[in-house]
Amino acid sequence: MSSRLVLALDETDPARALEIAKIVSPFVAKIKINYPLVLSAGLGIVTEISKFCPVICDFKVADIPNTNRLISEAVFDAGASGIIAHAFPGPESLKAIKEVADSKEIYVVITMSHPKGGDFFDIERFCALALEIGVTGVIAPATRPEDVTKIRDLVGNLKIISPGVGAQGGSSRETLKAGADYIIVGRGIYLSDDPAAAAEKYSREFSIND
Repeated sequence: MSSRLVLALDETDPARALEIAKIVSPFVAKIKINYPLVLSAGLGIVTEISKFCPVICDFKVADIPNTNRLISEAVFDAGASGIIAHAFPGPESLKAIKEVADSKEIYVVITMSHPKGGDFFDIERFCALALEIGVTGVIAPATRPEDVTKIRDLVGNLKIISPGVGAQGGSSRETLKAGADYIIVGRGIYLSDDPAAAAEKYSREFSIND
């Protein structure tokens, strides 16, 4: 059975991050890398981790079209399989990413998982934009399964990846039931004494709800 687990690898020590990526790779569908690791290790860490597992660069790209294009080119040239972007800069900024993505994945943030993280996001409009651009999927919060249900109804067959399980208190069971395809877990794995065992545990837990 394919894993529905995405590891948010926010570890900032490059050597430890690479080691974790190696040992958890049998249990995860993708590894999500954010700015903290890349700022510590350089973009080459994407290339290295991509040797073991597909990498999504969670840069939440949110700039003018040309800057979005330049960021996306660098990310994909480094070996990333996907990128996460914000919707609020509008369609032209997302189209710039789409133009360089080719067969790569684009995920659009619809709303965020932290407290009050959804207060300034227009769910209906952002979902419509994701469909208009033809992205791979969207980001929706496990901390608010009711938003995941709403977003699933709005985006149809687009993939939904949900952060917020574990340290933020979201329920994987409720989130998968609401329509998510993948669950993101970070600190519960990379801060564990045994990251591989933790990743395997989460992966099995999520498969129960398949």
